Parts: sequence; structure tokens; C-alpha cells
Amino acid sequence: MKVCLDTCVLYPTVMREVLLGVAAQGLFEPVWSERILGEWSRAAAKLGLAGQVQADAEIAMVTAHWPQSKVIPPAGLLDRLWLPDANDVHVLAAAIAGHADVIVTVNAKDFPRNILAEEGLSRADPDGFLVGLYASAPDAVTQAVAQVHSEANRLSGQEWDIRRLMKKARLPRLGKALEAGLG
Repeated sequence: MKVCLDTCVLYPTVMREVLLGVAAQGLFEPVWSERILGEWSRAAAKLGLAGQVQADAEIAMVTAHWPQSKVIPPAGLLDRLWLPDANDVHVLAAAIAGHADVIVTVNAKDFPRNILAEEGLSRADPDGFLVGLYASAPDAVTQAVAQVHSEANRLSGQEWDIRRLMKKARLPRLGKALEAGLG
């Protein structure tokens, strides 16, 4: 399954790391465009130069690890597409160019299901998407989240409760499912 990841799920860090950790487990193949990655960098720049430098380094590592994930929408594709927010048309174009099955985004209102269906796509919020993957492959998702959890503990110097970390990352249902599965 190919999944187009919108900027809003690539930045923030924990959500991105969980999604890409699950992708590394082979549960889906991520897709994005240069413009999606550029939006990530520009969003991080709002935190100052250090934020942008860190984001650009993370983008370089992500693109090196997932070189096949970057797609280039063909000329004219953007011109024929429409979404309620014209600034999101490039995400739809990337999904189409990458032959994605689903767009993972937190911006549901900007990606109406009927418009996506016309292009053979669906939309999923990251929490629901990951809970669905957890239901079908709990060991792979648990392993990916465990790696993110360990790194969050290391970087913060404190012991995060898994459910609290997932809630902070806007993945509360995944946190609840993991807690129930680990209990």
C-alpha cells in the first residue's frame, strides 16, 4: 500500500517517526513531493534558524532513507485538480503521481472524500490509520512505537508513559490501543 504523507503529519517529529517507523516495518510505502518537504522546512523555520537547520537535516535523512518516496507530479496535473484549499492541491497531485492509495492528513475538511474517490484515493487521519495498522499487525506497530518511545526518553532525559507520549503526539487512540495490548 502506498501512502501520501501530508506535511502536517511529517512535522511534528513524534508523529512522523511513528509513521515512518511503521513504514520501515513494511506496512506501507510513503510518498511525498519536494513541495511537501519544503513546507515541512518552512514550518520549522518559524521556530528560528535552529528549527529550520534541524528540519533540513531530518529531511535529508528521510529522503536518503526513502529515495523512492519522492514523486514529481507531471506537468498539467495541478491545473486539472481542485480542492477547497488551493494550497493543498499539490498534496493530491503528489498522491496521484505516486500511485498512492490513501492520503494521511489531519486536514480532513481540505480533502473531501468524494473528490479523492474520483482519483481512486481515500483519506485517513494519522491516529485512525495507525490504529488500523495496529489491528492488522500489532507486533510491527508496537516495535516501531517502542523505538520512538526509547528515543523520546533518551532525548528528553525522562521516562515517558507510552500513552502520554502518543497523546502528546496527537495519536491518543494508538496510545490507548498500545497500552491495552501491553497490559
